Amino acid sequence: MKAYERLLNYVKILTPSNENSQTVPSSDCQFNLARILEKEMNKLGLTDVYLDDKCYLYGYLYGKLPATKGYENCPAIGFIAHMDTVSDFCDHPIHPMLTKNYNGEALPLGDSSLVLDPKVFPHLSSLKGRTLITSDGTTILGADDKAGIAEILTMIEYITANN
Repeated sequence: MKAYERLLNYVKILTPSNENSQTVPSSDCQFNLARILEKEMNKLGLTDVYLDDKCYLYGYLYGKLPATKGYENCPAIGFIAHMDTVSDFCDHPIHPMLTKNYNGEALPLGDSSLVLDPKVFPHLSSLKGRTLITSDGTTILGADDKAGIAEILTMIEYITANN
């Protein structure tokens, strides 16, 4: 699966943080994404997959990719991303939009009346010809840091598939 395909799946899962919460994670809905990621990590062949959701309710999710044979004594590296998103504008389902071959002009965000305009965001014109992922303008996209999660799991998939 490509990283952007994972991202499109992950952003649909509501994970808003709650700034007034005294718990970690700050909202229970973050476990919805964590449980999906836990299953995906197991399916990708990670070992020691562990979701801290029973004892302490921290919502930390861990997994290990075993070292390649002959490299067991080499230093390990860790990759970290967070699952929560900002709480602004995410009180209803998130609908990501995929715009292939972006034309470099003003981009309407669904039926929301919001537009990404290169006059306001000059860097947009440099993205002409690329594929853009945005929200439909009614919510945030929530790519921070679900994009990081998508990249990490896609990397794991690539490494395991290519030995």
